Order: sequence, then C-alpha cells, then structure tokens
Amino acid sequence: MILVGSGALLWRAARFASASDFTVDLVCTGPGDAAPAGLEGLAHLETTDVDAEAAVLAEACTDSVVWSINNPMIFGPALVNSDLRIYNIHNGPLPEFRGLPAAAIVHAILQGRDEYAATLHRVDSGIDTGAVVDVERFAIAPDDRFQDVMMNGLRACHELFERSLDAVMTGPAPSAPAAVVPGGYYGAASIRELPGHRGDANFERATALGVFAPRYPAIAAAAAGGAVPDLEAAALM
Repeated sequence: MILVGSGALLWRAARFASASDFTVDLVCTGPGDAAPAGLEGLAHLETTDVDAEAAVLAEACTDSVVWSINNPMIFGPALVNSDLRIYNIHNGPLPEFRGLPAAAIVHAILQGRDEYAATLHRVDSGIDTGAVVDVERFAIAPDDRFQDVMMNGLRACHELFERSLDAVMTGPAPSAPAAVVPGGYYGAASIRELPGHRGDANFERATALGVFAPRYPAIAAAAAGGAVPDLEAAALM
C-alpha cells in the first residue's frame, strides 16, 4: 500500500499498518514531513504535487491500494484514472460536510449539530464525492468547542483506519450506509463569511480553536472580523 498525507495522523497509520504485517510500499508527504522514530526505514517521497508523481506511485505500489490520510494534496486525473484504488479518510460526515475539515467543523457547530463523523470513501474526480465505504460516528456535546470536535474527529479518523484496514486490503469493501441528506461543501468562502455569524448562539464554541489556533490562523482572523487571504484560507485542512 501507499500512504499519502501529512502529520502525526498519517505516520500513526503507517506505524499501525506496518505492525499489522501489511506492506507499506511508500509514504508520500509534503516537504519536511520527516518520518518519526522507528519508521525511518519506510520508503518516503516528498512532493507538493502527488499527481505529478503518478508513475512513481504506480511502480511502487504492490497491491494497487492508496490511502489518503490528512492529505492536503489533490489527486488529479493521472491517479484517479489509473488502476490504483484510492481511499480517503475525511474528518467529517459525507456528503453533508465535504471540503476543508476545519471549515466544516466550524459550520457543524454553528448549525448546532449533535453528531459528527469520520468517513472512509473512494476517491473520484470530485472533492469528497466518491462512494462512502465506512463511517465512524461520535457525539458533539452541547459544550464541545472546535478543539474538542477536531480532536474527536482525528481520533475517529484513526479508529476508522484501524477498523477498515484489513477489509480494504484483503476483501470487498464494507457495505456503506446510504446518504439521507443533501451534500454540502465548506471551503475558503465559508471561512471568509464567518463575521456574518457573530450573532449566532454557537459562534464562540465554533471558533474556540484552543490548541489548534496556530494551525488555523485564517479561522481566527475571520472570527475576529479580519480579512482572510485566499491562499491562507485555501491552506486549511
């Protein structure tokens, strides 16, 4: 298998997969995302454009499976139209909360949602539009803030990876629950419109970034009524 993504969530998945006796053919990250102790022996490709490395991934992959975990890079036609089976773990329920996970969490809290989820889905040519394979749900408590929901979402993402790994690698995909609500997309525009929600009852909870404040300055700026540069907003994960 090949793992594409970033940060601790990706490397935790790589460690679990390696310990489960599956072959990790390659880990693909952005520049500077070094392997943690004990995983330095894994083949590691650093790139800013995973689609440009399609030939490298195809040659390296021994089982045709690619996992996308905490992944800011876009899979373009070279990979989507290849023989590789690409699975993404999305921090959010689909199809209701497609797009940038941080933006989606903000709006889920603003809407007063009492449940959230991590979703495993196949990757197609759209953004979080591929067939849903499995879901890990969790409750949003009335006093949960952005930090709480994000942390619970990241935990759910890894639990979903652990639970789904064997089924994806060795057998048919688990049956998927049917979508019962319309899809929604939350991107940079949904962050720039945050000042218009300052009067909402859940605004303070939705924008209480806690330990994630350094990671999401665009949300902090928008919540404070400041301008959000396009590139900064687009960099949200």
